[in-house]
Amino acid sequence: MKKKVLFQSLGCDKNLVDSEMMLGMLAESGYSFTDDENEADAVVVNTCCFIGDAKEESVNTILEMAELKKSGQVKALVVTGCLAQRYQEEIRKEIEEVDAVIGTSAIKELPAVLDAAFEGKAKDCYYRLDEKPLTGKKRILTTGGHFAYLKIAEGCDKHCTYCIIPKVRGPYRSVPMDSLLREAQELADQGVRELILVAQETTVYGQDLYGHKALPELLERLCRIEGLVWIRILYCYPEEIDDALIRVIQKEERICHYLDIPVQHASDSILKRMGRRTDREELTNIVKKLRREIPDICLRTTLIAGFPGETEEDYETLLSFVEETAFDRLGVFPYSQEEDTPAAEMPNQISDEVKQARCDELMALQQEIAFDAAADMEGRPLMAMIEGKVADEDVYVARTYKDAPDVDGYLFVQTDRELMTGDFVRVRITGSHEYDLMGELEDESAE
Repeated sequence: MKKKVLFQSLGCDKNLVDSEMMLGMLAESGYSFTDDENEADAVVVNTCCFIGDAKEESVNTILEMAELKKSGQVKALVVTGCLAQRYQEEIRKEIEEVDAVIGTSAIKELPAVLDAAFEGKAKDCYYRLDEKPLTGKKRILTTGGHFAYLKIAEGCDKHCTYCIIPKVRGPYRSVPMDSLLREAQELADQGVRELILVAQETTVYGQDLYGHKALPELLERLCRIEGLVWIRILYCYPEEIDDALIRVIQKEERICHYLDIPVQHASDSILKRMGRRTDREELTNIVKKLRREIPDICLRTTLIAGFPGETEEDYETLLSFVEETAFDRLGVFPYSQEEDTPAAEMPNQISDEVKQARCDELMALQQEIAFDAAADMEGRPLMAMIEGKVADEDVYVARTYKDAPDVDGYLFVQTDRELMTGDFVRVRITGSHEYDLMGELEDESAE
């Protein structure tokens, strides 16, 4: 009988791709899967440690799973991911129920490690962080099958002062283009309609392999893959957005007019302390250029409030930048003091109360901007992808090109037509409620 694994995947979409690869490898090794802890023979926890909240969630999840192991309910417990990479010794010391810890660059060893765990012979497994990215593994999609993430690179070379990623994921290593094209084709063959490109930074893709930024070429070649309707690009560092990237977005119909641009702040002094490579003027010019060249582009960003040394003046600069720039989508996080980062040792750390108050004020401002923008959409026709159906109602949940999964809003479509998840339809916007839109089907389908 196949042993059943309960797989817990935490953290970002890049971590999710790793989880899907691990699920695929386990399936090939004869394991099956369950969501029911009462049926599980083993548990794998793929962890995150990017910020304090993520770290806490990962630790709590491991502890919960350790209780299942302690009770004898499950026979094997393996921990992998960023927390495992960073805190191997601590996990080993504090949670004796864990059979093995696997580093971020060694996930291909999971099936062998799990096999050994059932025999009581499991060993921790770590590789060098500059190991080539894992490719060519069949994934088990966990996103519903109509969209999927394509991780185009591993690691990061930017070394922002607040960020631990280079220490747990290693230097920037692009996945070879041919491997990505094969993976994208396989995903499309499985029914994936929307491909979402992710990496710690997507904009410098290929620099290490080909000597130049090859994201535009990759996008052009992905657009030739039959079956893909939308290609979405996340995590574009603003200073790396160039004319070649803008031109390919303009030219290729399948590329969503949507960019995620993490700017983090707008005060020049704070940006410098963060180790960022832009200033307010450059950020403003990049946004203006994108809107001029691609008028219907939807721009998303993330900000950090309460960075060490952030004065009231710095904060007011950030506030005015948000108001002036009016990003379509925006998320704000209070600064998280991560050990082993330069920012953690900086003087003038900001209290949690002040950080949270600044976050709340920024989000209240963004809420006004977003709600007004949603109201302005009334009467417009938009293409949308069906995500699912509201139970017992003639209402479907959908996303427009302006909405990335899990971080942006939804479009609720009223229709008595029968639609399937992954269908693309043309919708006329009839109203809005906060971040979400309402609409009705136009006569013709997009397909």
